[in-house]
Amino acid sequence: MLELRPHHLLCTQGYSGKGYNEEFVENMNEVVDKLRNVPGFRVKIVCDSDNLCIHCPNMLGPNLCATQDKVAGFDRKTMEVFGIEEKEYVYSEIVEHIRSVATEEKMSYICSECSWYPISACRRNILNK
Repeated sequence: MLELRPHHLLCTQGYSGKGYNEEFVENMNEVVDKLRNVPGFRVKIVCDSDNLCIHCPNMLGPNLCATQDKVAGFDRKTMEVFGIEEKEYVYSEIVEHIRSVATEEKMSYICSECSWYPISACRRNILNK
């Protein structure tokens, strides 16, 4: 089981091999491979640093991101829009739930301030467009 921030449920769906630096990309590749390819893989949703944050160059310390307010907003909006709580989920099931209720407007509401959103596959992969 891995810990994931709520908004990373969206990021992991749009991830396509790019990132901040080599260390981040290597970790992201490993995590996303497990999430996408291990049937029944469980994640624990946390509103703190998670298994992806560990290798992010924006981390200033434990549970402290250089863009703390922004990522906390992404988490809050993701939880609000998709009814996600801080608890354990089967990754494939929570992703299916997100995809079943996601709209362009909801994605824009959550992700419009994300620097990756305009260039990532998040929108296409989640909305199946």
